[in-house]
Amino acid sequence: VQLEESGGGSVQAGDSLRLSCAASGSTFSRYAMAWFRQTPEKERDFVAAISWNGGNTKYAESVKGRFTISRDNAKDTLYLLMDNLKPEDTAVYYCAADLRGRVGDYRGEYDDWGQGTQVTVSS
Repeated sequence: VQLEESGGGSVQAGDSLRLSCAASGSTFSRYAMAWFRQTPEKERDFVAAISWNGGNTKYAESVKGRFTISRDNAKDTLYLLMDNLKPEDTAVYYCAADLRGRVGDYRGEYDDWGQGTQVTVSS
């Protein structure tokens, strides 16, 4: 599946932002999906994951209560609503797809990746 992220930008601390990930080339609803993020100093870290039907979600502790992952299978689109953003959320955000549907937090479990979208949060 091909993935394309959008919705990144530069915001102030405390603001909200919604990322989107449009899928094409395969049946989106077959995949578990996830968001990861990466800075130049770190490896690509897990943010959130969601099952094929949205019934199961998982979050990194650092974003729990602030970020919400969701999907619209009719639109072949994955979302990440980010509230109360902090400077430490600054990163390139990637969406990823797992055909095996595991809702995992390890990047090696995901088969397909988008190109990423930059999120910058200033204090």
